[in-house]
Amino acid sequence: MGEYEPKIEVHFPQSVLAARGVTVSLECFALGNPVPTITWRKMNGNIPKKARLRKSQAVLEIPNVQLEDTGTYECKAENPRGGTAFKGHIQIYTFPQWISTINDSQLDSGDQLHWECKATGIPRPTYRWLRNGKLITPQIRVEMVNGELIIQKVQQADSGMFQCVAENKYGAIYCSAELKILASPPVFSLNPVRLIATLGKDVLLECKPRASPKPRVTWRRGDRRIHPSRRIMLLRNNTLRIINSSRSDEGDYVCRAENQFGSAEMTAMLRVKEAMHVELSPCKVEVTVGESVVLSCKVSHDPSLEVAFQWLLNQQPLNFQQEGGHFEYIQRQSSTVDLMIRSILLQHAGKYSCRAQTSADTLFAEAEVLVRGPPGPPGVVIVEEITDATATLSWSGGVDNHSPISSYNLQARSPFSLGWQTLRTDPEPVTGDMESAMAVDLNPWVDYEFRVVASNAIGTGDPSAPSRGVRTKEAVPSVAPANVSGGNGRRHELVTSWEPVSEEFQNGEGFGYIVAFRANGTRGWKEKMVTSADSTTYKYRDETFPPLTPFEVKVGVYNNKGDGPFSGVVTVYSAEGEPRDAPSEVKASSISSKEIKVTWRQINPGPGRPQGYEVSYRKDSEQEESGKKKKTAGNETSMVLTGLEGNSVYVITVRGFNSIGQGPASTANTAKTKKDPPVQPPANLMWIQEGTNVSLNWEPVKSKDNESDVIGYKVRNEDHHPSAVRAVSEGEREQPAPRSEYSPLQVRQTLSPNQTNVLL
Repeated sequence: MGEYEPKIEVHFPQSVLAARGVTVSLECFALGNPVPTITWRKMNGNIPKKARLRKSQAVLEIPNVQLEDTGTYECKAENPRGGTAFKGHIQIYTFPQWISTINDSQLDSGDQLHWECKATGIPRPTYRWLRNGKLITPQIRVEMVNGELIIQKVQQADSGMFQCVAENKYGAIYCSAELKILASPPVFSLNPVRLIATLGKDVLLECKPRASPKPRVTWRRGDRRIHPSRRIMLLRNNTLRIINSSRSDEGDYVCRAENQFGSAEMTAMLRVKEAMHVELSPCKVEVTVGESVVLSCKVSHDPSLEVAFQWLLNQQPLNFQQEGGHFEYIQRQSSTVDLMIRSILLQHAGKYSCRAQTSADTLFAEAEVLVRGPPGPPGVVIVEEITDATATLSWSGGVDNHSPISSYNLQARSPFSLGWQTLRTDPEPVTGDMESAMAVDLNPWVDYEFRVVASNAIGTGDPSAPSRGVRTKEAVPSVAPANVSGGNGRRHELVTSWEPVSEEFQNGEGFGYIVAFRANGTRGWKEKMVTSADSTTYKYRDETFPPLTPFEVKVGVYNNKGDGPFSGVVTVYSAEGEPRDAPSEVKASSISSKEIKVTWRQINPGPGRPQGYEVSYRKDSEQEESGKKKKTAGNETSMVLTGLEGNSVYVITVRGFNSIGQGPASTANTAKTKKDPPVQPPANLMWIQEGTNVSLNWEPVKSKDNESDVIGYKVRNEDHHPSAVRAVSEGEREQPAPRSEYSPLQVRQTLSPNQTNVLL
């Protein structure tokens, strides 16, 4: 088939009616060769941005259509052979919605009813009115136009439930209200009414009956009807007004109200008294915070009337119980009261009123109390300019509380300060007529808040609110590390230590330390960088360092802005080495079968100073690896080895040690422990008594080959216990007996190994 121009086969209706909020789809399907391209446009407007094209642009879909989407839309099909188009109109409709509705009404008989209801909708709604469910039709008294209902001169029969109906072809909405028609004869709630007026004042005699419809009102005095005049006027609300009252106006006034349902009368009894006068003194007073003041209120009035007083501050009644004892009400006479204000505060300043009231009149007298005190807080503090060490501040002055501000004090706080601190300023001092100044001597790269405090002759006021937080600019460090020292460490190390510089004085990013050192007597400094701001030590290692070499050392600071100062130069020694020499004159001697005493001569002090000594020992028959070691607690030069085996040869060496390591061992020494003491006790103990003497005999002990020779015997005789004899040999170490065991007089030691008796 050959090429042919497009032809729209399927298209949307020429008029599309849609409810607001739904999705509208417009379809436009065309045939042609080549396949035609479909394009869309909205006449006199733009395609909504929310619209979507479906099915190769053959369907235009508009979700959530609104009134602004109304209009004529065109689809156009085109190919090289030609084009064709179709147009259709989208019309959006809406259900009626209320703009205004009607409310319940209560009218007097004969009044006019005017109700109006309004609604929106597309198409525009029409209105109907119902009364008690029945359609209302226009009548002589009833008019209905575009949602308005007007009923002239309502009657009791007009009362009921009304409905306004707004509707279009897509729906209807209703609103309801009730109409009540009142009908009652006049009634007065108070009758009679007693009024007391003062000479020269205007008097209002009210006549307010309850009645429906509104009654006709007339006034009379006695039997004579009152006619309006220049001095006596009848107001629209039926109130009788008497201008510039006098004694002659005293009397009974009768108000008569009447409507078609009945009538009623009310009597107003008027009495005219002397006018009241109030005087409050002093009328203006100025006091200082903490002082006291008395305000006196004096009243002259008709003696037949009682007067009541009330005190007010800035038109608010004073509550004497809630004012912390600052106020006291003092009644001096029936016509005079005082207000005592003790220890006055700033908030007590203002206008004080004395209110005097009788049944005829109410009068006020006013006095102003000014309170001098410390200034109020200055206004908002603004940081105008910030450098590394200064801040230019501005503020607005607060209230001076009736004493001129003499000076301002600038304060700041930072994460490093203990609360708020007073600042040095330029200029100094900051006088009361200034509202800006420069804070100086700030630390660089520190977060600050600022506030201002005002002072006057009375005292210092409350501070302003804090400014926003700001950080000073960065600067080269200006504080060097403190307490530089060093020493110790491992062999061939130079250890330098210092107190870290507080963040408050680091002055910027990239803070670190420079450790400079040189051996005593040399000229050039060697410098090393320490990049951690929290570092407190630096270790430099050099195998060529002799132990305890003295160095000159100083520690400086730096940050991204540059190098800061160095600390003072101190002398620090490199680490010492292990002891160089072995102990000399080492001697070992047996004390007993379990003990050997070792002595030596202390190593001469030097670069490897010993902290103590280590004694190594092993049996001559054992390998070196199985030997034992024992260290001295300090620099002692002797040690007793215990827990040894008897009759054994031990090999012993001694060496010094310190925190660096151990020194060389001494020449090996040997010592042999003594044999073990005899195990067998003396046998066949025998007592022989001759007069007052008692002797003890026993058989001698013969040592075995592995036991040491007997060198004597020990005899023990305790009260209430039998005597005992023990052989003494070289294999045991002599120990003195505890005093609690037995007294020296009860022990006798034989010295001869051949002696086998003793006289007790």
